Amino acid sequence: MERVCELKEKVLAGGEITRQEALELAQAPYDALCAAADEIRKAKCGNGFDLCTIINGKCGRCSEDCKYCAQSVHYHTSCTESYPLLPTEELLAVARHNEAQGVLRYSIVTSGKRLSDAEVDQVCESIRAIRSQTNLGVCISFGLLNEAQFRRLKEAGADRVHCNLESSARYFPEVCTTHTYQEKIDTLKAARRAGLSICSGGILGLGETMEDRIDMVLTARELGVKSVPVNLLNPIPGTPYAGNRVLSEEELCRCTAVFRFLIPDGSIRLAGGRGLLADKGEACFRSGANAAISGDMLTTAGITTQTDLALLNKLGYEPRKCNE
Repeated sequence: MERVCELKEKVLAGGEITRQEALELAQAPYDALCAAADEIRKAKCGNGFDLCTIINGKCGRCSEDCKYCAQSVHYHTSCTESYPLLPTEELLAVARHNEAQGVLRYSIVTSGKRLSDAEVDQVCESIRAIRSQTNLGVCISFGLLNEAQFRRLKEAGADRVHCNLESSARYFPEVCTTHTYQEKIDTLKAARRAGLSICSGGILGLGETMEDRIDMVLTARELGVKSVPVNLLNPIPGTPYAGNRVLSEEELCRCTAVFRFLIPDGSIRLAGGRGLLADKGEACFRSGANAAISGDMLTTAGITTQTDLALLNKLGYEPRKCNE
């Protein structure tokens, strides 16, 4: 308890938590840790809550062998749907619908290792239409693009790039073998050089240790990440992780609390798997998390925006674009 208070005061005074200190926090009394993380969130971020939605802009037949993914061609899952990059009309229609629901940020996500130059040109037109006809911020998750491609996307109106680290550098080869951790880091650095903000976190429940989780967030912090998606593995039948144990609510809260200590002014964003929680994330939103992906995920059902907005109102949060 005393150590938690000491580290909380260090963060509030502008200090940075070290790896060893984060490991200490991971073993700290649960209630004290979560309460301290919420205090840090209030002091560093106020009551703003960054709520975004995602659309599966290009689905299925992914060449990569990420062991958690239903869209990979390497596994036989119930996700058999496959389609090319959606046309502007469809991406725009969903964007307008999301804005009408009260969402402020809209992310287009595509399957595959990376979009081709032709696909980048196509989606740039879609982004221009979305930005000219809505007030939404546009985030993109198009794989391992280069700086020149990111510059074109920024010029079109995109403002944030998402590329999850997924886990630590040590553990990542157990998760995926068709691309490397360094490629992910290079992608995030290229996006920053192009003038885009970056969003990067990972998935909890892949078989990683708490050390792996902390190292992942430390890497994100070094890269200047201020939006950290925290996914809870939803074990998909047919994938290598189909038999993995789903983390408990307490484990997830403990992780989000430690992540808040590590990136005190960031958006700690509950993402995939939140629907597996009985409280839909409420305990985490009292333990340092202050952002979420609302609506459906890429291949699994999510939580409706109306349900999320009612929860945020109950908790005293205000939907707001954070860490622009």
